[in-house]
Amino acid sequence: MKLSLYFLPWIAIWLSLKAYSILLRSKNRKRRSLVLDSLAASKSARLVGFFHPYCNAGGGGERVLWTAIAALQRTEPDVVSVVYSGDIDASKSEIISKVKARFDIALNPATLHFVFLESRWLVEDKTWPRFTMLGQSLGSMYMAYEAMSKLIPDLFIDTMGFAFSFHVVDFLGGIPVGAYVHYPTISTDMLERVRSRKTSHNNNDSVSSSGIKSQAKLFYYRVFMYYYARSIRVAQFLMVNSSWTKNHVDAILQHSDFLLDVFSNLSPLVVFNSPNAELTHADIVYPPCDTREMTRFVLENREKIVISIAQFRPEKDHAAQLLAFAQLLEIYPEHSANTRILLLGGCRNQGDADRVNDLRRLAKGLKIEDRVEFIVNAPYPEMLSLLSKASIGMNTMVDEHFGINVVEYMAAGVIPVVHASGGPLKDIVVPVDGEPTGYHADTPNTFAEALHTALTLSSAEDLAIRRRARSWAAQRFSEEEFEKGWHASGWRRFVFPQ
Repeated sequence: MKLSLYFLPWIAIWLSLKAYSILLRSKNRKRRSLVLDSLAASKSARLVGFFHPYCNAGGGGERVLWTAIAALQRTEPDVVSVVYSGDIDASKSEIISKVKARFDIALNPATLHFVFLESRWLVEDKTWPRFTMLGQSLGSMYMAYEAMSKLIPDLFIDTMGFAFSFHVVDFLGGIPVGAYVHYPTISTDMLERVRSRKTSHNNNDSVSSSGIKSQAKLFYYRVFMYYYARSIRVAQFLMVNSSWTKNHVDAILQHSDFLLDVFSNLSPLVVFNSPNAELTHADIVYPPCDTREMTRFVLENREKIVISIAQFRPEKDHAAQLLAFAQLLEIYPEHSANTRILLLGGCRNQGDADRVNDLRRLAKGLKIEDRVEFIVNAPYPEMLSLLSKASIGMNTMVDEHFGINVVEYMAAGVIPVVHASGGPLKDIVVPVDGEPTGYHADTPNTFAEALHTALTLSSAEDLAIRRRARSWAAQRFSEEEFEKGWHASGWRRFVFPQ
């Protein structure tokens, strides 16, 4: 009797939410009709939703989004792409123009609709200075609620990594869910860093130096990993961007925790949706890189420029690039006169802008400010121009999920010097016929040595490695290969069921 009384309020809440979802779906018919009318589209057109709150950021993840949508526009005339965006300060035409300027991707406004979400602040880093992963995940659930309240598509594809939103979409929208995963929100590597008390951008000194705090964080990560695994298994299909991401996502799909299983089955959470037991693995679909123009750049006579192309996010670890460059100039002063470093990247918000200012101060403190240039939110033609001149491209992110910027380096004939982990190590900067296509490093000192090696190659060695890297990148990571992989994911069967 006591047990039934315990569950009764939760069952009532569940029934109320279920009734609300039915009401939401009934109202959606009118919303859907208004969207199709505004686009002068057929009433039979299908809606494919893309959940990408930062669609106007201009990074590698956005290239994936817009390349996928452009492919749908070319091959699926009866599909309208719906982008759920938090970029409320930009109009549809402004976003389309920026996509053209940044990626040289032309979008057809007639089959593209934007649903602008007011609640993106709930997934901002600054909103959750503590328990960031949990806060952002809960915030993404509210964003998904706002999205479904405004328009329910026929298929929902998350392209930013907000797996907890799947529960909301499944429950309220009653539609199939898919995802393109750039980077798992949590991984076994993250748990290991906390367990070994290693300092990183998501495990600061105050935690890593304390045994009690480390154990508490391990428990937090354990619970989060369990519910993240349950969330990601709600999807009907998953695409990932590299073998590193696939290995981690596949492990997460198989993750289980007996004690937390017992807790979940005895808690009110049991009345909500169950994971998709049929989903056991993710498919690798390498991100697209438009290498056509880059492969025309002249390989010889490059300037002594080290370039970095990455959004100014904390995990990109631009500080490590400055430290490595400073060490290069200290150990090998012969590079001081004619070698400089360019940090080119997008700023999504004030937090990113503040980070750039911090990096400027670091460069000044290292006494290399006269050899460093910051280029923020550069248009695509400017990025291409700089790539055509640069000699070396740096990427210092630990466990970079893929690294489109690294592919761009190689296609442009820029020698990559990258962190010895993640996609750059396992998928991109790999030997071809036993010969190198770039260099790996993992500390400021080893990065400095790798930079020196790349800068002092003989003319023959220099040209050979640039040719080898370009050929590999253009062959393996083209837009055509991406589109083949995207269509092979099986998304179409959920939009046009037989």
